Amino acid sequence: MTANKGSVRIIGGEHRGRRLHFTDQNGDLRPTGDRLRETLFNWLQFEVRGTRVLDLFAGSGALAAEALSRGAASALLIEKKRARADDLARVLTPVFDSRAQVKCVDALTWVNRACGQYDLVFIDPPYDLGLHQPICDALAQHDVVAPGGWIFIETRRQSAAPNVPAHWQLEKEKESGDVRAQLYRNGERSQ
Repeated sequence: MTANKGSVRIIGGEHRGRRLHFTDQNGDLRPTGDRLRETLFNWLQFEVRGTRVLDLFAGSGALAAEALSRGAASALLIEKKRARADDLARVLTPVFDSRAQVKCVDALTWVNRACGQYDLVFIDPPYDLGLHQPICDALAQHDVVAPGGWIFIETRRQSAAPNVPAHWQLEKEKESGDVRAQLYRNGERSQ
């Protein structure tokens, strides 16, 4: 098996233009593209500074790296595959020091054991594994998203979007090619 080399460019913030190089052992990484990341962070332009970020299914780490470059206080990247988790730590630690933490664990397992809340959560699992719905359900059940926090969900455009909790309010949505991007805000919980 040959490892593919890839890279993502940080679009904005203190590390704007910097390329992060990653190794893709199986050739199956699908980093969020530059245009979609730019759109997402334009939507969030005044919301990122000082946030605690949770990047589930981190993959290349592009979303967390972009948030850190734009002033997020910290980012926790959850990646199930050991080689990818090690690669993420190798690439991100020299750039972001202790602000970027990588955990090698299944995302659903981690959310079901989570303690603490995050202000910005990225949900972008492999499209065909059926993980969008269970991860949204678990995030809501365990109150992982802080009140007023943001949730970004990336899915295949032709697939049904996950049913999100009633207190997650859709703020922005964009379709581009095969991708649907949705940005939700965690509003007040109904009792």
